[in-house]
Formats: sequence, structure tokens, C-alpha cells
Amino acid sequence: MFIDADACPVVDIAVFVSSQYEIKPFLFCDTSHLIEREGAITIQVAEGRDSVDFAIVNAVSKFDIVVTQDYGLAAMCLAKGAFVLNQNGKEFTDENIDQMLFFRHENAKFRRAGGKTKGPKKRTEKNNLDFEIKFRQICERAMLLKKENDNA
Repeated sequence: MFIDADACPVVDIAVFVSSQYEIKPFLFCDTSHLIEREGAITIQVAEGRDSVDFAIVNAVSKFDIVVTQDYGLAAMCLAKGAFVLNQNGKEFTDENIDQMLFFRHENAKFRRAGGKTKGPKKRTEKNNLDFEIKFRQICERAMLLKKENDNA
């Protein structure tokens, strides 16, 4: 289980839940951050645009779980067969990632043209609960599929 840990508000929840499923969490951050949690392995990479993203993509494989809010990273991890969700419990899938990438692109064009967009809403306890529920579901699904794949 891989967490894009720079600015991730659910690191503690993900580490706690993954321990209940005996899934080893890896926290990826760059050298401008040091994010450590008991029971997790921290992978610190050189500072640089997308350096954490590329480190995660290089480490991830089929049926792994990735927590990120980055649509580009999500797309690359989906292509490798991973389960991907964001900090609010929204699962990225092959069915929704293209629309999300298009929306991100259109917003970036709008901002470059001088338009103003709203930032994210203030995080709530419901966001944490939604994340935990979906994360547990994905942990169960990933473990089941890994086991089936190992037995095949």
C-alpha cells in the first residue's frame, strides 16, 4: 500500500487500517518533508516536480493500493492494475479517470486565461469516515484478488 504522503490528511487512518489487514504501508515524500509513522516504511525521494509520483509508479504493481489526490499519478497506477483512491474515499477507476483528467485540464486552461477557481472545501470528519469506509473495502477486495491470483 503506497501513500502519496506529501499533504495527505489521511496518513494516520490509512496506516491504522492497513495494519488491521496486515498490509504494509509505504509513505512516499520528498526531501522537503519527513513523514514517519510507526508501522510504516518511509521512502524519501529527491525534491523535484513529480519525483514522488514517479517513485510510486516505479514501485506499484497489480492489486497494490495507492492513496493520492493526483489524477496523473492515479492514471499511471491504474494502468499498472493498482487500486487507487483519494483522501475523501473517491475511487479512481478506468471508467472515471479520463473525465477527471479532462476536468483538470480544462480548469488549468481557465486559470491560465485569468479565471479564478475555488480551492478545496474545508476537510470534515465525514471526509475521514468516507475515506476509511472505502479504504477498508478496497483492502478487502485487493487481498481477495491477490489471493485468487496467487492460487491460479
